[in-house]
Amino acid sequence: MRNPARDIPHYLRIFQTYLGGRMYLIFGLTLIAAISEGVGILMLLPLLQTLGAPAPGADTAPAAEAPTGITAWLQDLLTSLGLQDATVAVLLIITVAFIAKGALTFSALGYNAYLRGQLLRELKGRLFVHYSRMGYSYYASRDTGHFINLINEQITRALQAFDNLSRLGGQFINAAIYLGLAFLVAWRFGLMALVVGVVLLLLFRWLSAYVRQLSRKTAAENGHLAKQLIQTLHAFKYLTATGQTPQVRGAVTASIGRLTGYQIRTGIASAFTQAVREPIAVVFIMGIVLVQLVFLQQPLAPILVSILLFYRGMNAMLGMQGSWQSTLEQIGSMELVDDEFATQRQHQEPDGPRAIGPLSQGIRLKDLSFSYDPQLGDVLTGIDLEIPVRHSVAFVGESGAGKSTLVDLLTLMLKPRQGQVLIDGVPGPEIQLASWRKQIGYVSQETVVFDDSVANNICLWAGDPHKDQLLMERIREAARQAHIAHFVDTLPDGYHTLVGDRGLRLSGGQRQRLFIARELFRQPKLLILDEATSALDSESERAIQQSIDALKGHITVVIIAHRLSTIRNVDRVYVFDHGRLVEQGGYEELRDAEQSRFGKLIAMQAL
Repeated sequence: MRNPARDIPHYLRIFQTYLGGRMYLIFGLTLIAAISEGVGILMLLPLLQTLGAPAPGADTAPAAEAPTGITAWLQDLLTSLGLQDATVAVLLIITVAFIAKGALTFSALGYNAYLRGQLLRELKGRLFVHYSRMGYSYYASRDTGHFINLINEQITRALQAFDNLSRLGGQFINAAIYLGLAFLVAWRFGLMALVVGVVLLLLFRWLSAYVRQLSRKTAAENGHLAKQLIQTLHAFKYLTATGQTPQVRGAVTASIGRLTGYQIRTGIASAFTQAVREPIAVVFIMGIVLVQLVFLQQPLAPILVSILLFYRGMNAMLGMQGSWQSTLEQIGSMELVDDEFATQRQHQEPDGPRAIGPLSQGIRLKDLSFSYDPQLGDVLTGIDLEIPVRHSVAFVGESGAGKSTLVDLLTLMLKPRQGQVLIDGVPGPEIQLASWRKQIGYVSQETVVFDDSVANNICLWAGDPHKDQLLMERIREAARQAHIAHFVDTLPDGYHTLVGDRGLRLSGGQRQRLFIARELFRQPKLLILDEATSALDSESERAIQQSIDALKGHITVVIIAHRLSTIRNVDRVYVFDHGRLVEQGGYEELRDAEQSRFGKLIAMQAL
């Protein structure tokens, strides 16, 4: 099993991608703080010499002995400063050193909190931008739970991984400083401490690999659970009405059970690391002190200082294991997020260089063929048609004929396998997508309604309807055109009434008319109606039809309809069958033509 510690540089590079080199300032502050504390601890040596700390089994104070090593160097330094007998001055130096250590530690932790905030903004902001620009084909290949899990749950856990990795770096610096100083004070003692620390980290290596494996499983299972929950909540009405909730509950419960198992095992591993840290440190310290005093006959003063340094160093090394383990508990989330960024970069929607103006000539589909999967063949083949500006056309055909796919090609969400989509003579790949799509109004069978007020659903937060009277008048006009104004006026708060999640407080027809009102509010140059009146009653359908007919000659309208009575007044009808354009012409022309497929469709509906 690969040692996870080898991946530390890789994880640092991932975080550096989003934060830059500034993240290493944390380690610089931690280093200075550790040095400050180390200086304070080292000053205990001359202080103990000054106070005459007795050595065990000796009648004389170690101060009478000639100091050696770091002790002699410190005493010479104090002598050169005229402080060799100034106990108060030494105490003051120790105090200032620890105050400086506290201030630097606060700076490091505060800066760490700032960087976590920056990382949250970078990850969530960048990922949302990627999601808003991803290709429709990739979006259709993944479930909603995948995206929500990544941008909410996994990024939050990735922040925790960064926090733990930062703490790991700080503890490594502390361990290096403390053990290095312990080595200077009593090199035999320091060498023993270093060996013991390395051995302990090696012993914990298997636990680190196990925790990282659990982290990856947890991240993947969170995505699976999010998908199950979203699908269940969206289908709540159907599942409850048909008594099928228990069947779905089994899959959700199983996923929760797996997550629980991973969490318990991760928690046990963390508990083990925390529980053994202090006992191991104390046992090894006592063992090394015994060797120093009994077998090596070392003086007590350096040993006392070394004990303090070693204890801090050993705690830092064991703390490294705890922080590394905590990092690995969350690192699966960081890996998942980083992989998603890489995937998104490969599936970003290509944008053209040319910004086009308002539709002025029309749309042309030239020898167009399209396939979702080459192995399954084309769903559209050899389509040649034209939609002149300010004309209305209808796409007609049985389910599976390719009508909705054709609409996705018109909006440039899908790219043809061969042939071209020309907007005012400009090929689709050359068009700056935003300049085209802002001209499109699109009403589909699946209503898009937000959990907000009626007014905000119509204007889509284009301003504040409470304060902007001109905006409010445009909202009312769109509602009148969609024949929903009379209903809105009966609501308790009128246009400021909340409609609930996905418009739950509205009927199906009311949701559809609200949807239509939004698209009419935008005053599009191209209005696409994909079964837009399918959820409406006959009276509402007639009213909406009148609104659509009133747009004739003013904007370009594309209608997909199964109820052929709704397309009587269009300029041209295109009839599709199994992905091919089989007929085109006026409504009455096709209806009355001999052996006309359109005529047969009308006859089937008994029109």
